[in-house]
Amino acid sequence: MSVSVKLFAICFLLPLLLSAQSKRELEMKKAKLQQEIIEANKQLNLLSKSKTVSIKQIDAIKKKISARQELISTINSEINSLDKEIGKTSGEIHSLSDEMSELKKSYARLIQAAQLNQNRYQRLMYLFSSADFNQAFSRLKYLQQINEYRRKQAAKIDSTQLLLAQKKSSLEIQKQEKTGLRNSELENKRKLDNEKKEQDRMLARLQDRESKLRKEIAEKERAKKKLENAIAALVRKEIEAAKKKAIAKGKKNVTNANVFTLTPEAQKLSSSFAANKGSLPWPVEKGIISEYFGEHPHPTLKGVIIKNDGIDILSSPGSSARSIFRGEVSGTIELPGSGSAVIIRHGEYLTVYSNLESIAVKKGDAVATKQTIGTIGAASDESRAQMNLQIWKGFNKLNPQQWIARN
Repeated sequence: MSVSVKLFAICFLLPLLLSAQSKRELEMKKAKLQQEIIEANKQLNLLSKSKTVSIKQIDAIKKKISARQELISTINSEINSLDKEIGKTSGEIHSLSDEMSELKKSYARLIQAAQLNQNRYQRLMYLFSSADFNQAFSRLKYLQQINEYRRKQAAKIDSTQLLLAQKKSSLEIQKQEKTGLRNSELENKRKLDNEKKEQDRMLARLQDRESKLRKEIAEKERAKKKLENAIAALVRKEIEAAKKKAIAKGKKNVTNANVFTLTPEAQKLSSSFAANKGSLPWPVEKGIISEYFGEHPHPTLKGVIIKNDGIDILSSPGSSARSIFRGEVSGTIELPGSGSAVIIRHGEYLTVYSNLESIAVKKGDAVATKQTIGTIGAASDESRAQMNLQIWKGFNKLNPQQWIARN
């Protein structure tokens, strides 16, 4: 294949391949967003069984609204992409129609010329009137070329007509697809309006409970502080025990930072955990993030800052909590009124699973990835199950959302 032919193929096929890839990406994104909306709906249905509106309900409907808005935007992108395809197909139909018109005119002229030469006697006279044999041969070739050209023009008209019919059929399919997308967009906009109204009603009801909410938040902050102190105390205790053990074995230059990676096995485990950042499994089989890592304003209470050392995950009642990586149970914590917690060490990293109703492991147990370590606790006033996941490296708290796989 020559360079010019290769360049032509690339220039012709590349836009088609990119267009098909873009369309597939949009369809995949749309399917993912629709699944997110389904999951948010499930959580809202569970939460709606509660007599009082909760922050978690607000979070769930906010996620649903956000996914719905992104879905509408994706549908718009699909429509815009389809508009370009329709414009391109319409242009091709217009060009083919012009080409067809010219072909028919050219063919009509050929037919007219052929009709003047249809008489066999006239063709023979045309050949016999030649000045010599060479001229007669040239005239014969000329007549044959005219017939061959006419045959090719007829075949080209047939192929162009077939291609034109295919393009018109393709255009009709594209228009029907656009109509379907437009109807889907309108339906999602209608649902979005209803969801925003529902959110406003929830917020109004929630504001009526402001004083109670402030009290609940203060209690949660105290419980979080207790958990943080308990984890820190356990880590300090572990470090001291590990340092004594390492020194007794003759290890040198033992520090708080390297005490858990002094052995090759611990180093490998720590490196393996770090290498899986962004693809670690979720601590529940199904769920949604209801509260994010770090400090952020309360969704309804002005001036109130929420601080989360990890992420909160909503799931179904009775759901199992599971380890996100292999490791060893460093300890368990019992917090009256706040459920239980399990701490698992993965070399220099720790994962903390709190708000557990029951615990299925004990200190010193080796756990595998996705192994059940307990059951998630449910709040007394809501039909939901919620857990908190934290990841520590030493005494530094990391954002778990950056470590687990995108759901």
